[in-house]
Amino acid sequence: MALTVPKRGLLKQDHFKCTRQIISEKLGRGSRTVDLELEAQIDILRDNKKKYENILKLAQTLSTQLFQMVHTQRQLGDAFADLSLKSLELHEEFGYNADTQKLLAKNGETLLGAINFFIASVNTLVNKTIEDTLMTVKQYESARIEYDAYRTDLEELNLGPRDANTLPKIEQSQHLFQAHKEKYDKMRNDVSIKLKFLEENKVKVLHNQLVLFHNAIAAYFAGNQKQLEQTLKQFHIKLKTPGVDAPSWLEEQ
Repeated sequence: MALTVPKRGLLKQDHFKCTRQIISEKLGRGSRTVDLELEAQIDILRDNKKKYENILKLAQTLSTQLFQMVHTQRQLGDAFADLSLKSLELHEEFGYNADTQKLLAKNGETLLGAINFFIASVNTLVNKTIEDTLMTVKQYESARIEYDAYRTDLEELNLGPRDANTLPKIEQSQHLFQAHKEKYDKMRNDVSIKLKFLEENKVKVLHNQLVLFHNAIAAYFAGNQKQLEQTLKQFHIKLKTPGVDAPSWLEEQ
């Protein structure tokens, strides 16, 4: 007959066994179940997340700097326009400088819309989609520790004597080990599936956003206003009415 342990006792038992397993692994004494292929994919994901976060930070800085430049160009254009009306002898010179600054500001606002769309999309990928997968990874890693803890416990009991006192404990340990093995196998499968779908989604999202970023930047610095506007239409980006506050890079698409 299997031993029954109260749920609260099981929780304390889990905590003790897992703590012992973690310490044992850190000291190099305990054995650890390793899925080399899966753990390599997880390491790559974590490394890529850090790199994508750096891209987000740099793109956010670029957005802020571009906003400030556009704001200055708009003010400069207004100042030139005002002087064009008040300086008859330099009316033409102030006038075409005003037009140039206003055109630069308009194109800058268009580029800003593309950059902020890029930021919002990559931010969703990094801080929602990838983060959701990493939460599943954390659950998988906890399940792995629990599995190894109960596996070690069962192995130690099997090395000892088998009698009327130990057999019920071995039976109970076998039952708990099997339950944690099933949990571990399920979490490992869940992580594998999520990593596969994440990779497919990541490639699709980044492909579109990198094409957008490149085309918008190239058109802007080439002075190709038409191509810049077509790029935004291609990605269905609608510009917001210019305001006094810098647009948030966390705006929803």
